[in-house]
Parts: sequence; C-alpha cells; structure tokens
Amino acid sequence: MALHMTWMFAFGLLGNLISCLVCLAPMPTFYQICQKKTSEGFQSIPYVIALFSAMLWLFYAIFNEDAILLITINSFAFFMEFGYIAVYLFYATKKDKLLTFKLLLFNIFGFGLICVLTLFLTQGQKRVHVLGWICMVFSLCVFVAPLFIVGKVIRTKSVEFMPFSLSFFLTLSAVMWFFYGYLKKDQFVAVPNILGFLFGIIQMLLYVIYRNPKKIVVVEPELKELPEHIVDIKKLGAAIWSEINVVVPQLNDCGKEIFEDPSAKEPAMKAKEAMNATNKI
Repeated sequence: MALHMTWMFAFGLLGNLISCLVCLAPMPTFYQICQKKTSEGFQSIPYVIALFSAMLWLFYAIFNEDAILLITINSFAFFMEFGYIAVYLFYATKKDKLLTFKLLLFNIFGFGLICVLTLFLTQGQKRVHVLGWICMVFSLCVFVAPLFIVGKVIRTKSVEFMPFSLSFFLTLSAVMWFFYGYLKKDQFVAVPNILGFLFGIIQMLLYVIYRNPKKIVVVEPELKELPEHIVDIKKLGAAIWSEINVVVPQLNDCGKEIFEDPSAKEPAMKAKEAMNATNKI
C-alpha cells in the first residue's frame, strides 16, 4: 500500500512539473505576438477553454480527498492562461477581441451556473461524481481544442502556428496524469488523458510531415528549335530561286529580251510557290 501511494505521488508530482512546462510552452508564441504587436494568425479558443478547465478542476479538487496535486497545478494553469488571454486581448484585432470576450462571458456564466447547481442540488460523493463528469467532458475539450490548429496545419501545410514543444509536453503530461488517475482509481482524471495522449501523437506526426514546406519551382519554357528538314527546305528553295533568277530571262546589249525559255518558266513558278509555302510554315 505504501509503495502504491509512493508511485501515485511520484506520477502526480511529475504530472505537475510537466504540466507546468505545458503551460509555459506557449510563451514563445506570445513573445512573437508582442514583437510583431499583432495576434494575427493565432486563436484564443484553446486558452479560453484551458482557463475554464482549470477553474472546473480547482472546484472539483476542493471537494475531493487527497487532491492537493490537482489544486497546485490547476492554480498555476489558471493564472498562466489568464495572463495569455490578457496579452492576446491587448494585441488582437477588433473582431478577435469580440470573439474572445464572448467566450470569457460564457466561461463566467457557465462556471457560475455549475457552481450554483452542484452546491444546491448535490452533496457528498454525489457532488464529487457530478463535478468529475463535468471536468472530464471539458478536459476532452481542452485536448480537442488544438484540432483547430491541426486543421489549419493541414490546409496551409505549415506548422508555424503549432509549436512542437507544446505538443510534446502535452503528450508527456497526458501519460503522467493517466497513471496518477489509474493508481488513485480516479477515472475522471485517467480517461481524458488517454485521448490527450492520442491527440498529442497526431500533432507531433503532423509537425514531422509539414515542418519543411515544399517550395514551388517555376520552370521557364525554352524556345524550341525548328526541325532540321524545314531549315534545309528553306535553304534549298533559296538556292533554286537564285539559280532561276540567273538563267531566265537573258538580255542583249541594248537591254531587250532576246528570248523567253518556256521550259524554264514553268519550273520557276512552281519553285516560287514552294518557297512561299515553306515561308508560311
């Protein structure tokens, strides 16, 4: 029993440490936002959902036994996600700000409704189970939220908006929290992290596939040379025409025509027609 508790505490502690790294993973992204002074291309949906999930898990941990590790990590996650959203709102466009404010209002209203209903309609272990199911559903939403980014990666064939560090630490965190929930016999912690592990693997595979975007090379068409037989015909036609001009007709010293060779006139006309046809080709 003591060994069982030791392993459970060890996985919970590792889960806390790795989850802290997950929370810190978006910092390069927000540093980039601050540098560019714009949030264009980034979405606030994953951070708003993560904030809501942290609030729910804190509420669940308060009524659960031996859940100090859940309280510590979700407290840290709450403050980090709140900070990310504040920075996002500062640099977001008017349209993105409006969407984010709507999501935050949903957070406040939804969390308040859950608190009121569970406090007044449930008690004891029943309250823990109801909150556990609610937390599990929204934890799945946290893991599914990055699929918006996955869709963008597939469409654009670029991993610019999907940091590898976030996907990697998300996968490790899912593994640690799964074993923690399994050893603690807490299905509400263990089950969501199975999907978390699978989604993390998918994101890392997409990163490997699209990390080097393909460059489109434009090949300029080359001028094609004329076939040799056409060139030869043109040369031959010019040579024949020059010989005909030399032979027909002959003039005397006074510049008058001496004779017209009928036999040479007809081939000359045919050669001229052939020459004209060749030039058209």
